[in-house]
Amino acid sequence: MADAAPNVLLIRRRYLGDIVLLGSVLRNLRLHWPDAHLKVLTESAYAGVLALNPDVTAALTFPRSAIGWPGFIGALRRARFTHVLDFDNTDKTALVTRVTGAAVRVTFDRETNPFRHRWAYTGHAAVTNAFYTSHHITETYLSLLSAISVPAVTREVRLTPRPADQSAIASLTGSPKSGIENRKFKRILLHPGSRSAFRLWPAERFAEVCDRLQDELGVQVFVVSGPGEAALVKQIREHARTHLIALEQRLTVGQFAALLTHFDLFLCHDSGPMHIAAAVGTPVVALFGSQNAVIWHPLGDRHTVLQTSLPCACLGAEAPTPCVKGDSYRSYCVRKLDATLVFDTLKTKLANHV
Repeated sequence: MADAAPNVLLIRRRYLGDIVLLGSVLRNLRLHWPDAHLKVLTESAYAGVLALNPDVTAALTFPRSAIGWPGFIGALRRARFTHVLDFDNTDKTALVTRVTGAAVRVTFDRETNPFRHRWAYTGHAAVTNAFYTSHHITETYLSLLSAISVPAVTREVRLTPRPADQSAIASLTGSPKSGIENRKFKRILLHPGSRSAFRLWPAERFAEVCDRLQDELGVQVFVVSGPGEAALVKQIREHARTHLIALEQRLTVGQFAALLTHFDLFLCHDSGPMHIAAAVGTPVVALFGSQNAVIWHPLGDRHTVLQTSLPCACLGAEAPTPCVKGDSYRSYCVRKLDATLVFDTLKTKLANHV
């Protein structure tokens, strides 16, 4: 007798935050079909975070070269998926969706991204631009469930750090010299990086906030960075008068998630790490520029978004290079936030036990 449990493939190529936020869909699928096999296909750089989601059965990754595609397609066919949810609707993902042979294959028909490759799908979910721009991205994701008659009963996104990652972090931060486990002090973890150089808040302002946190509030600030961000951390430390603890060890996504659970607050830009922090339950203060915070804010009521007034008044000659109006990845709007606002927000959240 055939296995009656649905075998579901979710396709989302990138980026880190998007993969984290697929958790809302996965949670609803798991609640609706407790015994389902839920697999997520993504690019290899983002697959690690899926191991932290208890609703995921397995993570699959796209081949890195053409030579891997025949075997990859064969494996998809042999998997006998019953449902495919394609969150991208690109040339590549439409082809992958079709060759699975799944009986149910759905994607979005977004007003500003017309539904392509209709031959690859058996259904779709229509999303107007008005809906997309006025709701969190998880609401758009969840709308795809309607195309397969699965109700959206929760908005939960959760990640659970693994014991091995917690142990690795304990060995990294457990030394009495580090002070990270000294509960007498409040601790803030700073991640100053971003995928877009335009979205970086100035290093000297991060340094000013860190100095005031440590001088005025006795807070210990730790700084963590991703690949290629060491120079940014160095700039902050050079501007700072007080001692900042830089965690220089290269961390896996799992270790980073575990690290976050040791802190009272997480200060960051709009980023993938922001969504990881929210998913593990660490309160966030996030710095936004011109990006739509309604769509991309950290989920939950313990977080604070600081954003310049929009539409942003151009920095003009103060900008390192010309801004591109209307492109949130190439505008310096985040620089309109001043250090006092950021410090006061952190101070208030600490005083209110975040």
